[in-house]
Amino acid sequence: MEGDSGKVSPLVGEDQFKASCAKEMALLALMEQTGYNMVQENGQRKYGGPPPGWEGPPPPRGCEVFVGKIPRDLYEDKLVPLFERAGRIYEFRLMMEFSGENRGYAFVMYTNREAAQRAIQMLDNYEIRPGKFIGVCVSLDNCRLFIGSIPKDKRKDEIMDEMKKVTDGVVDVIVYPSSTDKSRNRGFAFVEYESHKAAAMARRKLIPGTFQLWGHSIQVDWAEPEKDVDEEVMQRVRVLYVRNLMLSTSEETLHQEFSRFKPGSVERVKKLTDYAFVHYRCRDDAVTALGLMNGAQIDGATVEVTLAKPAGIKDGGVAVRRYYSRGYLGNNGGAGGGGGGGAGGNGTFSPHRNDGGMMGGAGDGCSPLRPVSLPPRLGNPFYPGAAGGGLL
Repeated sequence: MEGDSGKVSPLVGEDQFKASCAKEMALLALMEQTGYNMVQENGQRKYGGPPPGWEGPPPPRGCEVFVGKIPRDLYEDKLVPLFERAGRIYEFRLMMEFSGENRGYAFVMYTNREAAQRAIQMLDNYEIRPGKFIGVCVSLDNCRLFIGSIPKDKRKDEIMDEMKKVTDGVVDVIVYPSSTDKSRNRGFAFVEYESHKAAAMARRKLIPGTFQLWGHSIQVDWAEPEKDVDEEVMQRVRVLYVRNLMLSTSEETLHQEFSRFKPGSVERVKKLTDYAFVHYRCRDDAVTALGLMNGAQIDGATVEVTLAKPAGIKDGGVAVRRYYSRGYLGNNGGAGGGGGGGAGGNGTFSPHRNDGGMMGGAGDGCSPLRPVSLPPRLGNPFYPGAAGGGLL
């Protein structure tokens, strides 16, 4: 500044211009060195996607990580070489402001899952500058919406038809029957779309307070994507998660039904409200029972059976938690047993590849979603580890 005139010194503008040129030169040097392309669109700058010489489809789900707490004046020329230490990058997406600064977070997609896991192990809480630590965690491409305040007398086919009328790209609807009356739903559903883009467009259209289904204002949110569990770990699981049980069904009945094909195969059963965990003495028997019992009728209810997921991996559906905690189910909420996103315990959350508005800038840490406490009565397939043994 020159005196008190308030005018900007030409030297200041010159310094800004030089800094801008230096940034551009650094990015051009990075592209020339690696052969990757870079383009800026829709508030993000994309490096790669695909990389040079790539053939075939993009990497599968689980290959992308979310990076948070990035200094606003740090760019790809420094970030890409850092994240390349973990493996080959398929695409690096840095969220950008109109000012030219970054928004404090990015998404890095690797060519394989192993590289993504290495990036988390190597770079989560990495001190990228003195006193500045970045957060790195898994990113999940979310294609599922949670729809709350649905009339409880609506069937799956009715909800599917209605959602197809008002949104595009619907591929499935997941509805859970009431634990006390299987002819009624629990007042919410999960709608699966063909792509994240289709789900994001539907979410914008169904903003709460501006849209109604069957004359009712609905609640709309992102469903929490199901977390991937290491395949080697799941290969050792010998406990089944059984959902959609009648409240009156006893542990003795479940023990009898799940061991009918091989008496003595079930070690024990733990039932909580309308879901249960069935422990087998060996994995082969658990897998056999899974094939036999999924979709079976027990005390008049059609049950859903899956392999239980090891403790320590939280599923916690954000939308379900909000839905129950806000009291949308009235006095009947206590009978529930968790929905498609799963719910149970105090969950931790992975960020989605949602649009920039959802992310809301840099955030406080690795996850831009704030945990919401969950009543312990809601069920989920993550076994908490009751006394007497675990899943493996």
